[in-house]
Amino acid sequence: MGDYVNLMKLCVGAEGPEELEAWQAKRYGDAPACHVTRMWPKREAELLAGGSIYWVFKGTMLARQRLLGLDERIGEDGIRRCALILDRDLIRVAAVPRRPFQGWRYLKAEDAPPDLPKDRAHDDALPAALAAELADMGLR
Repeated sequence: MGDYVNLMKLCVGAEGPEELEAWQAKRYGDAPACHVTRMWPKREAELLAGGSIYWVFKGTMLARQRLLGLDERIGEDGIRRCALILDRDLIRVAAVPRRPFQGWRYLKAEDAPPDLPKDRAHDDALPAALAAELADMGLR
C-alpha cells in the first residue's frame, strides 16, 4: 500500500457518523474540523503522507476523515497539545469491530477497512456480535 499510517480513535459523544457529521457542521461550519489530543504523534510525517483518522463508534469502526495537518495548541493549563486538523468529508468504511482503548492508536494502511461505495454510505452496521464473529473468522 502507501507509505503512510492512520490513526484510530474512539468517538465519544456521538452515536454514529451522522451525529459526528452534524456536530462538526454546527461547530466548524465549512472550515476543517479539529480534534485536540494530549499526545503528539511521533509518526507525523507518515500520518500527513495520506493518513486518516478512523472513528470507532460503540465498538465498531464506521468512518474516517483525512488528516490535513497537526497544529500545536497550548491549553489554559499551559500544556502543549496536538490539534488534528481533519477534512470535513466523513467517509464511511466497512464496519470493523474494535475493543475499547485509551487515546488513539496507529492503524497501518493495509489493516484499514475499505471505504464503502457512496451509495452504501448510510447502510446500517452489522450487529456488534455478528461483526465480531465475522472478524474472528477473517471475514470482515
